Order: sequence, then C-alpha cells, then structure tokens
Amino acid sequence: MAHEHLEKLYNVLDESTTILHQQLKTSFIAAVIEAGEDLASGNVMQEDGVPNDEAKKKLTALFDQIKLATYEPEEIRQAIQLVLVKAIKVDGIEPNKQVTPDAMASLATFMVTVFAQHLPKKMQVADLAVGTGNLLFGVMNQLHNARQVAVKGYGIDNDETLLAVAGMSSTLQQLDVDLFHQDALDNLLFKDIDVVVSDLPVGYYPVDERAKQFETAAVKGHSYAHHLLIEQSMRVLKPGGLGLFYVPSQVFSSEEAAGLTAWLAKSTYFQGLLNLPEDFFADQKAEKSLLVLQKPSPDVKRAKQILLGQFPDLNDRDAFATFIDKVKDWAAANIA
Repeated sequence: MAHEHLEKLYNVLDESTTILHQQLKTSFIAAVIEAGEDLASGNVMQEDGVPNDEAKKKLTALFDQIKLATYEPEEIRQAIQLVLVKAIKVDGIEPNKQVTPDAMASLATFMVTVFAQHLPKKMQVADLAVGTGNLLFGVMNQLHNARQVAVKGYGIDNDETLLAVAGMSSTLQQLDVDLFHQDALDNLLFKDIDVVVSDLPVGYYPVDERAKQFETAAVKGHSYAHHLLIEQSMRVLKPGGLGLFYVPSQVFSSEEAAGLTAWLAKSTYFQGLLNLPEDFFADQKAEKSLLVLQKPSPDVKRAKQILLGQFPDLNDRDAFATFIDKVKDWAAANIA
C-alpha cells in the first residue's frame, strides 16, 4: 500500500512535468520545479495563456489526486528524486550535478548515529554543495525518523536551477531549511553546525585569490574544489561536529594529496575512510568513498585506529548486518 501511495505521487509529478515541459518549451528540470511549485500552492500558474486552458485543466485534475498531508517527507523526497533521475536523462545533466543516490544518505545517517550516539533534541545539518537537496534532505528526514530529533538544514549552491529544485522540494516536504545561492567558499552566514554532509563536486576551483585563504590550496595553479570545500565545511562545524564527505576513492593519490593529508592531520580528527560498493558506479574512475572527519574538541576522541574498509552490497542483508556490527565494535574500541 505504501509503495502504491508513493507511486501515485511520482506519476502525478511525472505526468504534470511532461505536460509543462511541452507547454513551456523549457528544460525538463525547469518543468519539474514548476510542477512542484504548482502542487505546493494548489494552483496552476498560468502566464500569457501558457500553459493553455486545456493543459491547465489536465494539470488541475492531476494535482487534485494528491493530498500532500497524507505523505511523509521521505515519500515526497523519493518521488521528486525519481522525477529528477528522468530529468537528468532528458536534459543530459553533467555528472557533478546529478542526484546523490538514496543509499548514500542512509550510509551517512548511520555514521552520524555511530559518532553521536546521544543526539541532541535539536540538530543543525549543512551541505555546502547541496544541489537539488537530495542528500541533505534524506539525512535530515532519516535522523528525525530514527531519533525523533528536530533538524534544521542549511544548503549552499552556486547553480540557481538546482537550488530552485531544492527550494521546491523542501517546501513540499515542509522542512526547516535555509538555502543560499552563493559561492560556498565565500563568507558563510551560519556556523556551529552539528553535521556537515556533502557529495562533493570534483574539479578545479577557478578563483585563485580566494583559494589562497585556505590551507588546502594548491602551491601552484588552480586548487581542487573538493579539498577547499572540506576545509570550509570543517570551519562551520561546532567543536566535536562531524564532517561526512563523499570524495573520489583516489583522493589520497592525487598530486595535491600531500597538502590535504597534512592539513587533515593537523586540523581534524581523521576518523575513517570507507569505500562505497563498486556496483554503485558504472565507471571505475567515478568510484567514491565516505571520508569521516571530526572537529577537535575535549568532548570527542581521535580514533586510536582509523576506520577503514568497504561498505558491502546493500542488497546483501547478512553482509550489511555483519558490517554494522563491525563498525559498532570499532566505535566501542576506538572512540567510546
């Protein structure tokens, strides 16, 4: 029944997006935003006769099928994610802007519960490369559902379209989120964050003068954006806060790895590095790992032995249960 409930919302979003895509003659992802905003407002926006009256009638009939109050935030997020997967194919969206898979939100949430077994009643979670918000919102929802904590979110992105998707999605889910359209390496308007989680974009950061403000900047030429974003993220964490970063699996094999490693050792507690399952990625070069960092504080411990390993296939329940037990044993021996 729950599956049919989610499927109904997805079908309405998909059909309404397709109609708006044709009517507005715009990108599919822009039509996703329009469809979501219309659903949230309960009114089909019509400007200069577009969409036409017939299309508006169809859209109104579609949206009337959905009672948002009957949906959990996670159901809404999942339905939007499925439509975004289609948008990626239709629009040919580049890899750095694609949707972070649900499983990565689940793995990040699990690591939060490992390192913060007694969560505060109110938490602040941020993503400095928020994109469409799928990772941030997934973690927020799962933390709330698992531990009944109130979660405030912060997201930054310099892509106006992706941020508009995030805004529409957070509105439909009724999440407490502040979104900022800016360069994440500029001055930020929030601090004392409990958890930063991010699927970091990979590539060079073009503004060399700004990069020089960071210890992870390259000695010569452009710096790696993902190195700088890790450092910036750790700055906004409160002491003892947790940084969870999806990074290229070869992050410590690059030309700039030495500078990153030196900064990590000096400025953070480098707590873990876990490779994601290989079947997550069609191309070996695209494989990622979860880097686990903690901001130093008298209240937390630097791990005696760094957590290293590989997440098992999530469909192999026995293997995953064994993995969870091993991580809990590691936590008891190293950071408890």
